[in-house]
Amino acid sequence: MPAVKTFYLSNIINSKIYSSTHKVIGKLTDIIVDISFKRPKLVAAKVKLHNKTKMLDIEYFNIYKKRNHYFLKCNKIDEVDVKHDNFLFLAKHILDKQIVDMDDKKVERVNDIRFAILSTGTFVIAVDVGIEGLLRRLGIARPVNKILKPAGINIPSDFILWDDVEAINYHHLGIKLSKPLSKLSTLHPSDIADIIEDLDRNTQLALFSSLDEEKAADVLEELEPEAQVSLIENLSTEKAADVLEKMPADEAADLLDDMEEEKVEELLSEMKTDASEEVRELMKYDEDVVGSLMTTDFIHFRENYTVSETIDMLRKLKPEPATIYSLFVLDKHEKLLATVSLRDLIVSESETKLKQIMNENINFVHDTDNTNILAEMISKYNLLAVPVVNKKMKMLGVVIVDDVLDKLMED
Repeated sequence: MPAVKTFYLSNIINSKIYSSTHKVIGKLTDIIVDISFKRPKLVAAKVKLHNKTKMLDIEYFNIYKKRNHYFLKCNKIDEVDVKHDNFLFLAKHILDKQIVDMDDKKVERVNDIRFAILSTGTFVIAVDVGIEGLLRRLGIARPVNKILKPAGINIPSDFILWDDVEAINYHHLGIKLSKPLSKLSTLHPSDIADIIEDLDRNTQLALFSSLDEEKAADVLEELEPEAQVSLIENLSTEKAADVLEKMPADEAADLLDDMEEEKVEELLSEMKTDASEEVRELMKYDEDVVGSLMTTDFIHFRENYTVSETIDMLRKLKPEPATIYSLFVLDKHEKLLATVSLRDLIVSESETKLKQIMNENINFVHDTDNTNILAEMISKYNLLAVPVVNKKMKMLGVVIVDDVLDKLMED
């Protein structure tokens, strides 16, 4: 019988295993791979031998094919220890599970797994997420193809190369990896949020928990409110508080507004004092007043700063794009004096003082104003960001139009 070079997991799973003398010695129930390789390498076979389960070294196995049937031959029974952080049971942990197609950035279900036998070992090269893979598992792909062929109909196959796969349920299954979910962390937060929303609840939590706090905070901002609350409620209090600290205070306040009071207090108590106090202040505002929409993250300068000093500070701060629509000039009591446009800053000489180019004719709102006033102001003056002050003109925050556009349109 000729040895094969490629095969599917469905070709061999639950197959009989023959000895070198052609006697049946057991049945294959799973394949164990080492995922520390670029492509998972087969290291062991889970075999049922005389009512006992053993993990046998895959090195002593050969796979043959005769008349469209696959045969497994074990030349030596040599047990191996598979209690390793990077070892994965393919049938148990990958087959029928949700994975992320990194190329198309979407969630798929694994219907089969394809292998290639090379001189250096046997490796997983792709997962089959198509209908053909499902029919192959059921053992009816060949007859169905035969029936449909005269009609010119082909069953679609859909493979994803392992290089483009991120398996995401390791944590849920109690597997600890040395490099968890490194591919997913490279995606844009909005792409990760879309993927999370397509996963089941346990896998959502496993994926989100694997992200570092900065990335998790960015992703959380992109999720729908229901998913935000679900994740924060199911994280450990310590991890949830760390993520909330990395979010803009207004985003954290909006999220906590949708949660039970007791849980909110637990999280705020776990957060660092300065971060939690900022969130508490924002949560005091009713949802129909401006204060509930503002972010407290804004950049301000003194009027005696030169253009050169201001630009140097912006380079150090590396602000988000939304926060440099307008630069605010405050006095020593934090009162709003004026604004400076980015354009005026760039075209002015480096030694020019801000007070020479600042605009003292400011459009602003009070934190206790009704949100209706914002829509009128933004429309009338074509503003991208609106400063928010208290009755003493102390600047408290800024309303970024992009962040509140949906809310204003609803109103």
